[in-house]
Amino acid sequence: MSIELIIILLAIGYIIFTIDKKKDDFPVPTILVLVGVGLAFIPFFDSARLTEHTIYHVFLPALLFVSAYQFPIKDFRKNASIILSLATIGIVLNVVILGYLISLISPLGLIEGALLAAILTPTDPVSVVSVIKKATGNEQIASIVDGESMLNDGTSIVLFTTLLSVATREKGFSFPSFLGEFLLVSIGGVLIGLILGYLVSRIVHYSHDRNYQIMLSIILAYGAFSIAEAVGVSGVLATVASGMMISFEYGRAEKEDHFRRSLDGFWEIAEGSLLAILFLVIGIELTDHLQISYWLYAAGIFALMVLVRFITTLAVSKVFEPLSWRYNTILTWAGLKGTMSVFLILTLYAKSASSIHSDWIVGVSFTVVLLSLTIQSLTMAPLSRGLLKK
Repeated sequence: MSIELIIILLAIGYIIFTIDKKKDDFPVPTILVLVGVGLAFIPFFDSARLTEHTIYHVFLPALLFVSAYQFPIKDFRKNASIILSLATIGIVLNVVILGYLISLISPLGLIEGALLAAILTPTDPVSVVSVIKKATGNEQIASIVDGESMLNDGTSIVLFTTLLSVATREKGFSFPSFLGEFLLVSIGGVLIGLILGYLVSRIVHYSHDRNYQIMLSIILAYGAFSIAEAVGVSGVLATVASGMMISFEYGRAEKEDHFRRSLDGFWEIAEGSLLAILFLVIGIELTDHLQISYWLYAAGIFALMVLVRFITTLAVSKVFEPLSWRYNTILTWAGLKGTMSVFLILTLYAKSASSIHSDWIVGVSFTVVLLSLTIQSLTMAPLSRGLLKK
């Protein structure tokens, strides 16, 4: 993308963010995607394209870091069992059940159905967390939604990669092998993130200029991601762990408040700018893949996706931390799809494997993502108010 195009996209994002004065019922990312769909019909924006590499290595590290850094550690401790179980066991159950159901109603086989389910499993609640807080005043449910989304990306990538290899016949599936790879990738990523986050929390005291402290946080966000990926573990979890470690270290003493204020100022601006560009271009990108022939399948899969998420969320919460059916309903509806699903779709699109229905999966996936972003985010506020009155 040219610099002129980036500036125009930022200007459009600025206008939309400015309209959202109360940050209440106005899900900005969803509006950005819908505006992007409109921009796709203007020839000037033809060069606004996303690749899986750009999402993964440019946008994700920063967005994950700011989410993790701003996530209150006390909330994670309080809800750790339900967050971790939803981000691991819940994800696997979702893929297995949804994949099977998809294979029953579509031209896909069982493995291809599971692959599509893996694409539609990671959640992206950036559109709804603030809406839940404003609509209900309930911090716990917002924290669970936010915490799950930070951690389930890593699980989803491992599942997707494994299923894609099986579907393209690059290797067979072995549960012990999958479990071993999952533990190695996950634990390795977390350890790298925690170590680097701790080191940076110590080094930052040698930088008395806040501009250099901010520079160090950028190095941490992208450095943790790159180092982890280079050694074959999860860059996603490394960045999340490093952000949470920084948040933990800065929260231990009041004298660290000036560090937090400096980082807050920068990362809030960076997050808004990245989200504006990303969701506008997602809207432009997915327009090329929307076909009438996919909509009936997409609507059915969207309905199954919501149903399966409700079942798995209810089952997991019953075991690890009982939640009321009202909480489970909101957790289900807040599991809308976004950045990570688009990354996985583009990864499959780039592979273009002839041995699977890749074009069909890509087209249906993009349509489901659009349905999820619009329907779920636009109805989140009234649903939250109705179930959990403030």
